[in-house]
Amino acid sequence: MQKIETIILSKMFSDEDYTRKVIPFIKSEYFHDSAEKKIFQYVNEFMGKYNSLPTIEAIEIAIQNDRSINEKEFKFINEKLTQLDDNIEVNEKWLLDNTEKFCKDKAVYNAIMKSIQIIDGEDKQHTQDGIPSILQEALSVCFDNNVGHDYLDNSDSRYEFYHRDEVKLPFDLEMFNKITNGGIPNKTLNVALAGTGVGKSLFMCHMAAGILSQGKNVLYITMEMAEERIAERIDANLMNVNIQELKDLSKSMFDNRISKIRQKTEGKLIIKEYPTASAHVGHFTALLNELQLKRNFRPDIIFIDYLNICASSRFKSGAGVNSYTYVKAIAEEL
Repeated sequence: MQKIETIILSKMFSDEDYTRKVIPFIKSEYFHDSAEKKIFQYVNEFMGKYNSLPTIEAIEIAIQNDRSINEKEFKFINEKLTQLDDNIEVNEKWLLDNTEKFCKDKAVYNAIMKSIQIIDGEDKQHTQDGIPSILQEALSVCFDNNVGHDYLDNSDSRYEFYHRDEVKLPFDLEMFNKITNGGIPNKTLNVALAGTGVGKSLFMCHMAAGILSQGKNVLYITMEMAEERIAERIDANLMNVNIQELKDLSKSMFDNRISKIRQKTEGKLIIKEYPTASAHVGHFTALLNELQLKRNFRPDIIFIDYLNICASSRFKSGAGVNSYTYVKAIAEEL
């Protein structure tokens, strides 16, 4: 009985439609047999360079020209190549389903082995906190059958998209609503950019206050300032007083203003402080689960102050990872 790896490689010499569908999703690391891995690499390189299926003869020449392999490997790869059958006949749907299953199984296996290396300390770049995201990425492997939006044939769906009402959180600043066409859409990462000392945190505190006033739940995560300092700025926004004047309010006046804020909104605002560069999405997820469990609190928006001083759940800071890759990883995780 032929292995699925042998069938996959065989079809890559004869079935162009199948090959073009699956080659973007197959990785050489999914082939644990070194000869099969090499053959896939040759096929992938040929497809990338010439945009057509290779012949077995073309791969034989590629093997002969490959100076990175020794004589033993040369014989082993050639032997494996003779086992391939470019006339093999199998059901197309069965083959696509089993190729996808092959990719999923190998991705999960590789992720588990990588996790073991991290636990054993053999992987110096990643932390143990990155294991859940590595496994999650492996479990999410699937073939995307959508080959794109057909401009002419999909015009009806495009028209519906233009007229769909998207749920957004509006700003309390008219110009920002104009620029964003009504506010911040759900499931988006939005970054406030400005120079040092311009007022990024002040802007986010103002936004948090405005969204709380709309009756929404707000989670504000700070890694730069204390929880009380963030709350102080939000107090100044909602009470419409200068920060310096907050100290001059008597306890009864302060309580009275808090009572008025409580009457105006059904939302809640939670401020959570973490030490600089110590918290990542794993901690934030645990916080969200704890808030849901203990306070029945689920935020409509999360503010993180700020992205560059978060930690990555996948990479160790300073472990041979440049700053661009590190901050990019944090943004992807968020």
